Amino acid sequence: MQSHRIAFVIFDGFQSLDLVGPHEVFQRAGGYDCAIVAPEPGPVRAESGLPLHAGHGVAGLRPTGIDTLVVVGGAGVYAARHDSRLTGWVAAAARGARRVASVCSGAFLLAEAGLLDGRRVTTHWARAERLAQDYPSVTVQPDPIFIRDGHVWSSAGVTAGMDLALALVEEDQGQKVALEVARHLVLFLRRPGNQSQFSVGLWSMQPASDPIRHAVTAIHADPGARHDIAHLASHARLSPRHLQRRFTAELGIPPAAYVERVRVEAAQRALENGGEPIDVIARRYGFGTAETLRRSFHRCLGVAPSDYRDRFRSTTGEHR
Repeated sequence: MQSHRIAFVIFDGFQSLDLVGPHEVFQRAGGYDCAIVAPEPGPVRAESGLPLHAGHGVAGLRPTGIDTLVVVGGAGVYAARHDSRLTGWVAAAARGARRVASVCSGAFLLAEAGLLDGRRVTTHWARAERLAQDYPSVTVQPDPIFIRDGHVWSSAGVTAGMDLALALVEEDQGQKVALEVARHLVLFLRRPGNQSQFSVGLWSMQPASDPIRHAVTAIHADPGARHDIAHLASHARLSPRHLQRRFTAELGIPPAAYVERVRVEAAQRALENGGEPIDVIARRYGFGTAETLRRSFHRCLGVAPSDYRDRFRSTTGEHR
């Protein structure tokens, strides 16, 4: 098997999981020769304080013969992007690489090196606004877990780097190998790149009391079931009026809006993973009709279900 050379770029203040997660995916898959590159060889301290040894400094490693360049993120990127030696080496390595990727705020370093101009990229949602402000020639899309634009891949924070790495392994070696890696590391294969960083479980507050927790559990257990205010109130053992008030106070969103978003996410997964008719999906997940599903998709996602399926049902996670 041909060995693909992967160069991971780190710096003082990098996020350790941005490196270790993808590195483990590639090493478990086999067929990859991974090098760790920093401004100087030797110990590099992660954002958490964890020390890690970089085998190469930019002055001692030729920026040629690299198949995939991966720049990790971390709070230290804001200083690292102004190191002209580092950005110069990244730009030179990218010119000959088959693929270039960033994890989390590693996109700042790629952008500083001029590699993201005119491209669509993502990063951690908390840093997306700053990336867009600092680099107006870059189209920042804060929602997806990862995006592919040509030979440039970018991902959201931390564990999203492992999703990105699995997609790269799948592109290189096929789904079977990627699935074996995912199983060994107890990962999903695969969260599609278009999956939102703002899924219900992430952007909503968590229930603070058992009654509201019971109602939320019922919604997630069967999104297509009847979840009007009366039925949710029976799960919570509260009056409908009391449930409405407490649900909104604890989760920051009314019950009806929460139910709609959970149903939309369930329909998204069905559209990504299968070819069932849209009206069948609509009935299964509580929308009743394809037209109601279409309106909910436009309201929540700004796209029709058919367009969503065409865009996101793929074998490589490419965000088209």
